[in-house]
Amino acid sequence: MDLLRSLPIGLYLEQPVTWLHRLDPRVKLVWLLAFTLTPISANPYWRLSIVGWLLLLTLTARIPFRVWRQQMGLVLVFSLLLFAVTLFAPDGIQAEHQPRLPKNELAIVQPASTPAAAPSTLSLPQPTPYRYVLFERGAIKITRRSIELAVRAGTLMFILLYGTNLYLLTTAPEEITAGLDDVLQPLRWFKLPVTEIVLTLTLSLRFIPLVLEEVQNLIRSVRTRAINWKKLGLRGSAQVWLVVAERLIDNLFLRSEQIASAMQVRGFTSPNQHQVQWHQLRLKPIDWLLLVGVVGFWGARFVWGAMLNG
Repeated sequence: MDLLRSLPIGLYLEQPVTWLHRLDPRVKLVWLLAFTLTPISANPYWRLSIVGWLLLLTLTARIPFRVWRQQMGLVLVFSLLLFAVTLFAPDGIQAEHQPRLPKNELAIVQPASTPAAAPSTLSLPQPTPYRYVLFERGAIKITRRSIELAVRAGTLMFILLYGTNLYLLTTAPEEITAGLDDVLQPLRWFKLPVTEIVLTLTLSLRFIPLVLEEVQNLIRSVRTRAINWKKLGLRGSAQVWLVVAERLIDNLFLRSEQIASAMQVRGFTSPNQHQVQWHQLRLKPIDWLLLVGVVGFWGARFVWGAMLNG
């Protein structure tokens, strides 16, 4: 069990270097915000198109299938599961839907002199093929509202998780913090500690692999002891995992103290006086082209994305 390679949480792909790796992190951040914000209050067709664009980016970047399966496959499965659960769940509208006109409104009943003849009825067909309930069999009921809710929940969850994971997969942590530091420069006018925030983010991104490594080591230590969980029972098993959790917290505090000591030894006084330039951010022609494209992307969102809501 290798948590550092199997968990789809913020892992950076160093090899192979795709065309997404070569883009400026600020440009990728702008597109990430566009992908995550445009589905809000958009019609289902626009949300599905965003899902298609994200999958197309993955295919054109030629990300290895093993990486896609390990780091992104779970996101796709989770989104499909959320879609299925929302589809078959109640749509929240507790109302009985029936035709606009009664069934026997235009019934023509034969005279009473012919009691042996069965009454004949004449019913007009519905003026349109519209149906609110699309499928109903037993406890399973699918309506137009449930399909809309399923598409909304599934696509929003997929776009949020998949888009963010694709950004972290193709952008180094130092590039992310350098791009954010440059983008958040106007906030300095409001006396906000931008450098401190970026430093905290850098340390957080660097700390994620350490947490996974500690969890992995503790799980391996428990497995090597060949504990008989059936004999321990529920209470004994809970006590063992409480001890493991306590040990994990102690190890994480120890790692944090080691990082702080390493920064002090290297003469780190404050972020403003001890800045390290990890990357020289320069916009290339393809970056400028993509920045122009994001304007057209937002224009398409307001033209076609809100067409059904207008």
